Amino acid sequence: MFNDIGALELVTLVVLAVLVFGPDKLPKVIQDVTRTIRKIREFSDSAKQDIRQELGPEFKDFEFEDLNPKTFLRKQLDNDELGLKELRNGFDLKKEMAEVTDAVHGRDAEPSSSGSPSGSSSGSSSAASGDGRVDMSKKPETPGKTGKPAADDRPPFDMDAT
Repeated sequence: MFNDIGALELVTLVVLAVLVFGPDKLPKVIQDVTRTIRKIREFSDSAKQDIRQELGPEFKDFEFEDLNPKTFLRKQLDNDELGLKELRNGFDLKKEMAEVTDAVHGRDAEPSSSGSPSGSSSGSSSAASGDGRVDMSKKPETPGKTGKPAADDRPPFDMDAT
């Protein structure tokens, strides 16, 4: 419960308790606090037992610690039914970020292991390449084909919109 309290903090709490309650009343206060903690634990255990009895035998493996969102997510992600371990092991964040950075800065990316360059695409600028990656490099567009202005043209400025 108090795993992260060091020696200095413990000494500070004891000195503070002696100053607040006095040396005469301190043993009585400690007894009252421990009695209250014990009653709270007993109440909690009996409530857990009542809930388990009400849930029935189909929830015999139910643990109240699983209601903590972090514990629930960790347990579900460690479950291999979804195949998440293969996805997690096959994902190289540093490599993906380097490729995105290269694409943003307009540098040619290194060829992938399948032999096709990751910067090549078949068609539009958002089409996926042969290895399943998306080409994010900007390509200059001609104003006549798509109806969009060229890269060096400024968009119209609307004074009311700002």
